[in-house]
Amino acid sequence: MYMQIKISNYRQISRLNLLYSSCIIKILFVKVGGNMKGVIVDYRIDTAEKFNLEKLGYEVIIVPPSRVLYEAINGHPDMLLHLVNKDTIIVHKDMETVFIKKLSTYNYSVLISDNKLQNNYPFDIILNAVNLPKIFIHNLKYTDSKLLHLLKEKNLKNVKQGYSKCSTAIISDAAIITSDTGIAKSAEEENIDVLLLPPGDILLPGLNYGFIGGCCGLLENDLLAFYGSLDYYAYGKEVLDFLKKHNVKPVFLRNGKLIDRGSIFRIYNL
Repeated sequence: MYMQIKISNYRQISRLNLLYSSCIIKILFVKVGGNMKGVIVDYRIDTAEKFNLEKLGYEVIIVPPSRVLYEAINGHPDMLLHLVNKDTIIVHKDMETVFIKKLSTYNYSVLISDNKLQNNYPFDIILNAVNLPKIFIHNLKYTDSKLLHLLKEKNLKNVKQGYSKCSTAIISDAAIITSDTGIAKSAEEENIDVLLLPPGDILLPGLNYGFIGGCCGLLENDLLAFYGSLDYYAYGKEVLDFLKKHNVKPVFLRNGKLIDRGSIFRIYNL
């Protein structure tokens, strides 16, 4: 007889096997007050992707889908919230309270956007921006006013591409991958190393194709997780070479083509 008791998903997970008579009990436990780490993901994450993230020690946190956005992107984290910094997250105005409370358990200050998400572009892009330590890249005309105020001290770079975060994979504070020439130009002006790739060859059910930023996210400073494998991507070699250049290792959460699920956002309770 075998029983597994899962107490929590925290940053430092230990395993203790207890043998009692004929019953083996596996307990997943953490130190009280220990650090937690989690990843915010789309509700359509598949079983293999979720399993592999949990295997790496992350709590998988599903963001509630928007009732306003169209189905292809209604659960994409990069449409529904924005990580302002290591202490603050801003969520869209109609975010479910349960999810906000969940973020608060990671000791984040959770703010509500001033603007409401709307179904039509460009009023669906209010939080979909690239946020690096010194620069903020977005179509600033449509950025949520509260988010813009919070980041007013940064170098604000205006681009035509409203889906800025979707279009951009953040590799480090000083390196990105994008398929948008406007984003690439803005980043290069600030001495950010850029790998510019052609668009396409990334799945996004319901639309013609997805974006490079939407199919991945940093788990650690040196570890980038992908929904799918670069072995099935037309520009996989270029991405692998760029990651190697910046000492970042890829982890493939599933075998198969890359799929855009709206980025992977890592959060810590430090």
